[in-house]
Amino acid sequence: MNSNLPSGAGSSFQEPVHPSLRISVIVPAKDEADFITCTLDALRMQVDGSGRRVNYDLFEVLVLANNCTDDTYGICRSYQLMHPDFHLYVSCVKLAAEIAHIGTVRRLLMDSAYRRVISVAGPGGIIVSTDADSEVDSQWIHHILKEMDKGVDVVGGRILPRETPALSKIHHLRDVTYRFLKTRLESELDPCLSNPWPRHFQCYGPSLAVTCDIYERAGRLPAIPYLEDEEFRKALKRIDARIRHAPNVRIYTSSRLEGRVGFGFSVQLKQWGDMSLRREQQMVESLESLSFQLGLKKELRCLWAAAVAGKKVLMDINALALRLNFDGEELLSMLYQSVYFESLWEQIEKKLIHTNTAITRLQPIADAIRDFRHHFSLRARLDNRIIATGQKQMEN
Repeated sequence: MNSNLPSGAGSSFQEPVHPSLRISVIVPAKDEADFITCTLDALRMQVDGSGRRVNYDLFEVLVLANNCTDDTYGICRSYQLMHPDFHLYVSCVKLAAEIAHIGTVRRLLMDSAYRRVISVAGPGGIIVSTDADSEVDSQWIHHILKEMDKGVDVVGGRILPRETPALSKIHHLRDVTYRFLKTRLESELDPCLSNPWPRHFQCYGPSLAVTCDIYERAGRLPAIPYLEDEEFRKALKRIDARIRHAPNVRIYTSSRLEGRVGFGFSVQLKQWGDMSLRREQQMVESLESLSFQLGLKKELRCLWAAAVAGKKVLMDINALALRLNFDGEELLSMLYQSVYFESLWEQIEKKLIHTNTAITRLQPIADAIRDFRHHFSLRARLDNRIIATGQKQMEN
């Protein structure tokens, strides 16, 4: 456990665990009196693919109200009394100023959820994080379970903001479009069997599901003041966690400009608004740069898998090192010492950026989106021609 966590933190949520529990949903809440009832309603009213209510015994909700100056805790306690069949458990804590941040609270909650769900569901038990200013889709639980049952370790949900501020909207739409196109390119050039297209690009705190096993193996969520979910996502990647960016797992979150952390979506919205006033565009990696990186990543992945299987890769590694202006022995050593591929790729990517600035050529986001769309349009035409040729050959 992180030594910065408050002593006795594990004493919260001592209520009995239902033997059928599969999912423990955690909700950090600080001064969320305006939102928390809608958040809880959305969780309580979960249905399956046929519109039937999801069995309450399959999931529980843990709310930790910390350092509140409003009635968030009281509202949650009243909600418990109004809906006694709904497995909602609420705790209140006053944290010292130096650790009173989202990283501490989310970590405390996820550790509590881990302890509870693993006791009955084992390593395959599921911890799911959301936020108190968000409303999950009516089939959120259903689709998380459906994806987890396919054997993945992590399910990232699509996070959809409500009423994006007018000044930020164009930049937000461009950012989302670019990220979707980037993900589509990745699916084309370096596909992943456990995360097929269609998929999205998000894996963050408002909708993040992990198995107990992968939570422990990734070192648990870091108790840092902000971007704790992003650092946890990186830790999951480094151990080759099977991450599914599931389009059907959706959540709707607030677009407030007054954020609760040093950096987050609210700060990004402000920055985009300022960019509109200055008539600026976001700079992003070009199609050419990303295509090179993804092609290289796939090639390196094949070499790493071959090395793991005991095959000889020395000549291929030396040829690759020569192309990249790397030291062949160093690259070979990195390959054989890496237990996980994504950890190896992270090292290679940093080295590439340091030695080859062309790998991250930037351009205005509108130009990048245009290039992506042209690329996929050409690809679609080529695919259609191949299909048409095949049909003619069959007819003849």
